[in-house]
Amino acid sequence: MGIIFGTIINWILNAISEIGYLGITLLMTIESSFIPLPSEIVIPPAAYLAQQGQMNIFLVILAGILGSLLGALINYFLAYTLGRKVIYSLADLKIFKLLLISKEKIVKSEKYFLKYGNTSTFIGRFIPAVRQLISIPAGFSKMSLKNFIFYTSLGSGIWVIVLAVLGYMLGSNKELLAEYYKYISMSFIILSVVIIIGIILKKRKK
Repeated sequence: MGIIFGTIINWILNAISEIGYLGITLLMTIESSFIPLPSEIVIPPAAYLAQQGQMNIFLVILAGILGSLLGALINYFLAYTLGRKVIYSLADLKIFKLLLISKEKIVKSEKYFLKYGNTSTFIGRFIPAVRQLISIPAGFSKMSLKNFIFYTSLGSGIWVIVLAVLGYMLGSNKELLAEYYKYISMSFIILSVVIIIGIILKKRKK
């Protein structure tokens, strides 16, 4: 697994050094849409290049956030335009299953959105398997575009900054980067649970 992870990061490093900030934006757009591409193999290598003086860390972060937002908007507008029935029908197609998208995952994301409302588009950015698909139920529900952009940008911004810091500090050590990523992911999941509990308690008080 470590060898595969290292090979992928080396490929990303070469790709980003060739196509620059636009490449980061495009890769993060893919990551945030319905195509599976983990953000941890995009931002840390780019941040490592910044640490080596080949890129600007602030522009790396900006490109990462922009890409995340663009990918989320693709899912949002697809769901908003096509509607719930069409999206669920498409989820049964073999091509979507190859992209690791299933009706069950969309149902999970929709339940999550309906339970926690607009803030789920913020919290969901930290949770694996929910991160990419939380934009779909937001589109179903015709969530305010202004709110969607705000919550998505906020959640994506925090996530990208954390990954950029990791890459800047540990980018040359792929094994340590993979290990730290596990701990960071767990920390964000715990933080999300705490926020969710806070939302539930607040609603009960009301």
